[in-house]
Amino acid sequence: MLRNARQCLSLVFDEQGATILKVLETGRLILRWLTTDDAEFIMELVNEPSWLRFIGDRKVRSVEDARGYIAKGPAAMYERVGFGLYLVERKDDGVPLGMCGLIKRDGLDDVDIGFAFLPRYWGQGYAFESASAVLAFGQREFGLKRIVAITSKDNESSIKLLQNIGLKFEKMIQLSADDEDVKLFAIQSG
Repeated sequence: MLRNARQCLSLVFDEQGATILKVLETGRLILRWLTTDDAEFIMELVNEPSWLRFIGDRKVRSVEDARGYIAKGPAAMYERVGFGLYLVERKDDGVPLGMCGLIKRDGLDDVDIGFAFLPRYWGQGYAFESASAVLAFGQREFGLKRIVAITSKDNESSIKLLQNIGLKFEKMIQLSADDEDVKLFAIQSG
């Protein structure tokens, strides 16, 4: 079902000479693999009130916790399935804005698209630009015919974004017996 997308990656070197695996580039953005060097940014993002409200507490309280979150989450998923959440940074100055990518969750049959941005970058089209690119990437490079997304019932801005990139509401679901109901959106191609 999934093709190996390692051929989609390009190596980029930062100012210190470290290797960065770039996955996608849009007009204004670069989406790349997260590394443990991104721990300070991740610590800020996952402790934002909007993240805590709509996504949940990941118990990331220190830079070391953030490194663990990256290693056990996105980095482990890159190794396991070839994709995951990517760091979204502005192309012109390298400022990290958020995360966007594809996720294979145990509680869902299909791959889903996920995103989160720091509030100071909301309303500038970055989430739409990156989510559109990730959706096309999943369909093109991994041959995904169906991609889904989940969001809490009251996350109106995420719901609007999902609809703007072509996903349609299907139903309410529970990922596990302990979880609250979430809205499931999907898009089917070819």
